[in-house]
Amino acid sequence: MMKVKDVMNPDVVFCKPDDTVREAAKLLKENNISGAPVLEDGQLVGVVSEADLLELLVIPEKGNLWLPSPFEVIEVPIRELLSWEETKKMLSDVGSTKVEEMMTKEVHTISSEASVEEASELMVRHRINRLPVMENDRVVGIVTRGDIIEGLAKL
Repeated sequence: MMKVKDVMNPDVVFCKPDDTVREAAKLLKENNISGAPVLEDGQLVGVVSEADLLELLVIPEKGNLWLPSPFEVIEVPIRELLSWEETKKMLSDVGSTKVEEMMTKEVHTISSEASVEEASELMVRHRINRLPVMENDRVVGIVTRGDIIEGLAKL
């Protein structure tokens, strides 16, 4: 039986709660990963993912999201949909948002001794792409869908 420790990546790239979104985005890009655990003094406090970052860019329109249909866009000059100054300000605000304000705090984790099947089941059930791997309340690795698939390919 293949265990999580056999397929996980022990080199964990992580963010800190007081990192900015700009720093987190840079970290994901430089390491070519789509998410990372958030650690405070070695303790897991959250996870930040591309999806969390993208959600920050959804412009709230009076409390709910309004996306014009393609036909409306043709009729309405784009400058009326969104003023560029506001957009620029919003984007720079987003960049300086702290990770702790937008990270996912409810984190699913898995033991390094768990089976790869258990990890897969958790990922599918909760629609997540990565699981921090824990031993004695410490993060010792990260396992992604890709790691599991790679492990299966080696069988």
